[in-house]
Amino acid sequence: MREEQLIEIIQHELIDKTWGITEQILKIHSPDYIDDKIQFANVVEFENEITVYLPIKDEKFYLIFYIDSIKNEIIGISTEAYISIYFKATSENLTINELKNCTSIEISKGWNKGDHRKFGIGNYNFSCIIIKPNVKPSTFQIKLSEIINLLNQDKKGIKKLSEIANGYIQVVMEFHDGNGMIGGPNLSSLNLKLLHELGLSIDFDLYTAGNRFKD
Repeated sequence: MREEQLIEIIQHELIDKTWGITEQILKIHSPDYIDDKIQFANVVEFENEITVYLPIKDEKFYLIFYIDSIKNEIIGISTEAYISIYFKATSENLTINELKNCTSIEISKGWNKGDHRKFGIGNYNFSCIIIKPNVKPSTFQIKLSEIINLLNQDKKGIKKLSEIANGYIQVVMEFHDGNGMIGGPNLSSLNLKLLHELGLSIDFDLYTAGNRFKD
């Protein structure tokens, strides 16, 4: 299905509000428009279902439309949390280059101890490297699987970082607090097994944002 078709289907729903949740959301938030056109943060196709992520104005979380690609109709609408999952290794004794040299995986960003902080004031009191494979919105399970699969490409190097530096997986999630029930991520037994094999712990920072649904 072409992007123009997806836009047309979603635009019609935003105008007609045939789903009750559409009206609920539009009373408190608005999709992000550019030149009166809705924007797509990501489009994911799986079998006969298309998941479309719409950015919400002034928020990090997303408005999601699930579309049947055979019938060309919406089969579900919800909000989805902003999710960022990445590997992070920090050290008060090693430099950024020494951390980088431990692994063959490409580093997304990092800094040296003593560098000026990009946000806030003062200097960093530790060196750091970050590996972040996917910045597009997706589900927690997909993003976690992506980072684990990437780190497994250099299991020896990642295990070394977990031993000589503070290496771990960081999860940051920001949910829409529409009704006070935000849910949360789930770690499967396979996830736990793979993390154990890499010698990694996992840390969660969970936030809520946005406006409550109106009665």
